[in-house]
Amino acid sequence: MAITKILIANRGEIACRVIRSARKMGIKTVAVYSDADARAPHVLMADEAVHLGPPPAAQSYLLADKIIEACKATGADAVHPGYGFLSERESFRKALDEAGIIFVGPPANAIAAMGDKIESKKLAKEAGVNVVPGYVGVIEDTEHAVKISNEIGYPVMMKASAGGGGKGMRLAYSEKDVREGFEATKREGLASFGDDRVFIEKFIESPRHIEIQVLGDQHGNIVYLNERECSIQRRHQKVVEEAPSPFVSPEMRKKMGEQCVALAKAVGYFSAGTVELIVSGTDKTGDGFYFLEMNTRLQVEHPVTEQITGVDLVEQMIRVANGEKLSFTQDDVKINGWSIENRVYAEDPYRGFLPSTGRLVRYNPPEAVDGVRVDDGVAEGGEVSMFYDPMIAKLITYAPTRIEAIDKQIEALDRFEIEGLGHNIDFLSAIMQHERFRAGNLSTGFIAEEYPEGFVGAPASPELLRSLSAIGAFAGTAMADRARRIDGQLGGRLRPPADWVVRVAGIDHAVTISLDEVTVDGEAIDIALEYTPGDRLIEAMVNGEPLSVRIAPVPGGFRLTCRGASHVARVLPAHVAPYAEHMIEKVPPDLSKYLICPMPGLLVALHVEAGDHVEAGQPLAVIEAMKMENILRAEKTGKVKSLNAAAGDSLAVDSIILELE
Repeated sequence: MAITKILIANRGEIACRVIRSARKMGIKTVAVYSDADARAPHVLMADEAVHLGPPPAAQSYLLADKIIEACKATGADAVHPGYGFLSERESFRKALDEAGIIFVGPPANAIAAMGDKIESKKLAKEAGVNVVPGYVGVIEDTEHAVKISNEIGYPVMMKASAGGGGKGMRLAYSEKDVREGFEATKREGLASFGDDRVFIEKFIESPRHIEIQVLGDQHGNIVYLNERECSIQRRHQKVVEEAPSPFVSPEMRKKMGEQCVALAKAVGYFSAGTVELIVSGTDKTGDGFYFLEMNTRLQVEHPVTEQITGVDLVEQMIRVANGEKLSFTQDDVKINGWSIENRVYAEDPYRGFLPSTGRLVRYNPPEAVDGVRVDDGVAEGGEVSMFYDPMIAKLITYAPTRIEAIDKQIEALDRFEIEGLGHNIDFLSAIMQHERFRAGNLSTGFIAEEYPEGFVGAPASPELLRSLSAIGAFAGTAMADRARRIDGQLGGRLRPPADWVVRVAGIDHAVTISLDEVTVDGEAIDIALEYTPGDRLIEAMVNGEPLSVRIAPVPGGFRLTCRGASHVARVLPAHVAPYAEHMIEKVPPDLSKYLICPMPGLLVALHVEAGDHVEAGQPLAVIEAMKMENILRAEKTGKVKSLNAAAGDSLAVDSIILELE
């Protein structure tokens, strides 16, 4: 019996993604939603929608019985789980089987075998697959974890057995780190996946994270669709993915692919799945790769594989679930061009990448043309909730070469407008411009190594600053022209000034705008643009090259954002600029004596009491946000004067947790 209606047991961009492929195949869709997602795009896109419950996933998206009830109520004969939530729950697959509902995914035995990281490592080892040295048994307590870690040798990685998506993971460089992080890892595993088991393995320094996409049918046919490089990570959460990898040779690709197919066949796998590997970046033999885990579901980064192979993975999953044979063989799988994906997160890179929640006051992604693709599940006016993953969208570019795909990312990120909450667009652009990234010299330590003191914006070249000063003067001219046209201002007769002084990044630039030319510091610049006061985006041509700049008025000038940084441009008529130096600068107050909550979240633990002495760097509190625990530490030595919050409190951003004397 052919599938006629699919219920998507998920939310956000992946639910929208599945709906698009199902619609293309002529299959009707059913969305499910929590209270927080009642007006979400995936609900509006689907043919039908069913309410599940309150915002917490445990009371809505993780309720298998309600998903099955929704299928029966709507006549859905299949369920696509997306990723996360119930996608790798063996019990969910079995419950659907018992209810006579098709699961668009692998068989229950494969989910059981590969979904549990401890068991999957045992199976991989028995199958002769290289595995990372580690302890694959269940760890009893912190002392047991310390003993194991000392035997393996530092650094070690502590991982929740049922973990995924970067959650439930801690890196330990010493016994102290293990003692501090083991219980937190267990709690994160329990909170996110309902399983507090943890395993420990050797952490390979300067590794590359490479994964192989496999696809199989129910008739024993299975292929690998090349590899993806996912080495750019922060806190073990993937940030940038690309296909193919700039490191993998054809010989290495073949070895990896064949080994991953053999592993999949060993567990009777079908549908789409991903085998994740850790690869030594210094290995020249092509054999320096080790099995990490197998994800028995669709991956967040699947679009880059689709772009270079032309294979719609969601469509293939549906066809396999329908009992169809794969329509192609391994020899038909090619690599055509290069694709890069950036994950746009609701987080503030300028404040240590703290999660950001709130309303999308403005959401305007770049137009999906000329090798640009945007996968999202949000809309302007919607809210990024504290209850779910902080990913806003995925920006995917495709081009014949890697550098062309990177440059398309930079241009598209400049045109990506998000207002109302913190986001990582500047940071993503900075990575795309980084010489090391562009050279393909990647490792999972890239972000920590290249941004050890945090992110302060991408460095701007003198040429870019000159271009921004000219754009600032153009905007200033437009504002002055509007002012003179308003009745009673400037008499309505005076023309805007031609000479401006624009301060960008602490440097003053003399800009002259005339009918014949534009000069910056006495040198002509070839620039063309249109700007009307109120515009949020300027698309200019500067010396023959496109430059998109997001613009917002601020006192005395404009905030100009492009190429991975935000610059406040002070824009003043030349005859006024000298007087600006006499203005008194407002000094912000010293808040170092307060422990301030940097994000909305739950105060899980408070480690001190009033009267306690604390040292700089000492853990003071633990905040849970977006299902991740964040340790807040003392900025300086002092004595706790008072506590303003208690464990179990829900805190808003900038809430004062405690005060030091």
